[in-house]
Amino acid sequence: METKRLLAFFAIAAAILFGWEQLFPRPKPTPQQQAAQQQQAAKPVEAAALTSAVPITVTTDTVKAVIDEKSGDLRQLTLLKYQASGDEKKNFVLFNDSKTYTYVAQSELLDAAGNNILKGVSFTSAQKNYTLNGDKTEVRLTASAANGLTVEKIYTFSKNSYLVNVRFDVANSSGQPVQLTANYRVVRDNTTPEGQGYFTQSYTGPVVYTPAGEFQKIDFSDLDDDYTSGKSEAEYERRTQTGWLGMIEHHFMSTWILQPKGGQTVCASGDCQIDIKRRNDNLYSAGVSVPLKPLANGSKETFAMNLYAGPQVTDTISAVADNLELAKDYGKVHWFAAPLFWLLNWLHGFIGNWGWAIVVLTCIVKAVLYPLTNASYRSMAKMRAVAPKLEALKAKYGDDRMALQQAMMQMYKDEKINPLGGCLPMLLQIPVFIGLYWALFASAELRQAPWLGWITDLSRIDPYYILPLIMAATMFIQTFLNPPPTDPVQAKMMKIMPMVFSVMFFFFPAGLVLYWVVNNLLTIAQQWYINRSIEKQRTQGEVVS
Repeated sequence: METKRLLAFFAIAAAILFGWEQLFPRPKPTPQQQAAQQQQAAKPVEAAALTSAVPITVTTDTVKAVIDEKSGDLRQLTLLKYQASGDEKKNFVLFNDSKTYTYVAQSELLDAAGNNILKGVSFTSAQKNYTLNGDKTEVRLTASAANGLTVEKIYTFSKNSYLVNVRFDVANSSGQPVQLTANYRVVRDNTTPEGQGYFTQSYTGPVVYTPAGEFQKIDFSDLDDDYTSGKSEAEYERRTQTGWLGMIEHHFMSTWILQPKGGQTVCASGDCQIDIKRRNDNLYSAGVSVPLKPLANGSKETFAMNLYAGPQVTDTISAVADNLELAKDYGKVHWFAAPLFWLLNWLHGFIGNWGWAIVVLTCIVKAVLYPLTNASYRSMAKMRAVAPKLEALKAKYGDDRMALQQAMMQMYKDEKINPLGGCLPMLLQIPVFIGLYWALFASAELRQAPWLGWITDLSRIDPYYILPLIMAATMFIQTFLNPPPTDPVQAKMMKIMPMVFSVMFFFFPAGLVLYWVVNNLLTIAQQWYINRSIEKQRTQGEVVS
C-alpha cells in the first residue's frame, strides 16, 4: 500500500514538474486551419518588415550591438559576459536578424494618421563603429523629412549595464504645429531558443505588465489562433500610464520600460496603448504607442524610452522598473518559487558560492518540512517493520482476499498504524519542492556559476554525469529503506525507477541535480534514523512483553 502511494507521489510530482503541455501537447492544426494560415501568409507584408541592414557596430564592456543605419532598428545584440547556451566557447546572442532567427527592437515616430514620418527616408551616422567612451557612448542618427521635420535618433549605451536609452530629438520647421506618437516594439519569430531540452523547457514569448492588468504571458500559439481566425487582438491591448512589455526566454529578456524605477512615466501626455500581436510577416510584436506633447513650429523636443535587453538577474532588473522581476518566469508556482529564490540569493550573499548556497537552502527547506516528512517516514518505517507479519498473513489466507484484508486491517489497528499516514504529508510537500525546482531552473544567476571541481557552470549539465549517477545511487538506496513491495510488479518498478530518474536527470542542469542529491541524502539519513528507532522500540516492546 505504501509503495503504491510512493509511486503515485512521484507520478504526480513529475506531471506537475514537467508540465501538462509536454505530456499532452496541443493538437495539430486541422486542414481548415492550415488552409487559413496559408491564406493569411499570402497577405502583403507590413511596412515595418525587416529589410537588409547597413550595420553600425557598438561595443561596450557588456554588449556588442548592431544598429541598422537606415531604419535605426537595433538588429543584433550579443551579450559579451554570457556564453551561448549551445556552445560555451561563443557569446550569447539575444537579438539577431539572420534568416534562421529574427529578434529585433524597433522604434519610430508616427504622424496623426499613424504613418512613419520618415517613410522613404534613411538615417545617417557620422561613423560606423563605436566603443565605450568613459561610462557612456552615444550613437547619433540623423534624418530630415520632406514635411519639415528633422529627427535625430540617439542610442545611449552605459558601462556595466544592459539598459539602453533610445531618444528622439525632433525639430519642427514645417510652419505648423505637429502631433506625433512614438511607437516602440520588440519583434521576434517563434523559434525555440537553443539549449532547451525536453525536460528543461521554459516559456518563450511576449509578456506585459501594467498595474491594472498585472503580469501576463501571451503564447505565440494564442496569437496564431487569433491571426488565423481574424479575431481582434483587443484581449492583448491595454491602455496604461506605467508598466513594461517585451519578450522573455530562459534566463534573458528584452522589455521597453514605460516608467523607470523612481522616475517619470513616458505616458505623461496621455495613456499609452500596448498592442501585442502576430504580424503579416509572421513575426510577433510586443509594442506600445506613446502619445507625445504637441510640437510647435520652430521648436525642438526630446522624447526618450529605456530598453532593458539582458539577463534576468533579480537584483539588476528589480532596480530598473517596478515589478520587472515578474518577468523571471517561475511558472504557476511563483508564490513558492519567489520567496525560495529570495532566501537562496540572501544565502549567496553570505556564502559567496551558488552551489553551496543551494546545499544550505536544501537543508533549510528540509528542516522546515521536517514535521511533515517525519510523520510520513514514521508511517513508512512502521509499515516496513510489520512486513514479516504481512507476509505471514498472506501465506495464511492465500487467495482469500476478503479474509486477508480484514486480517490486515486488524493488524494495522493492533500496531497503531495508519496505512494512509504517509500520503498527505508527501502531497503537501509537492508545491514546495516544485517551487524550489523552478527557483533554481529560472535563475540566470546560476549561469556560469561554479560550485566545486568539475562543476564550473550550475546551469549546464554535469560534464561527467557524476551528480546524476549519485542521484541514481541515492534513489536505489532509498528502495531498501522503504517498505518492501508485496506485489512482484511493484518490486520491479521500484528497481527500475532509479534508472529512469537518473536518465532524466542526465539532462538537467547541475544546480537542479545538486539540489535533488542533497535532498535525497538528507532523506536517507532521516529515514534510516526513523527505521532504526522504530525497530528499536519494537524490539524493546517484545522483550518487555
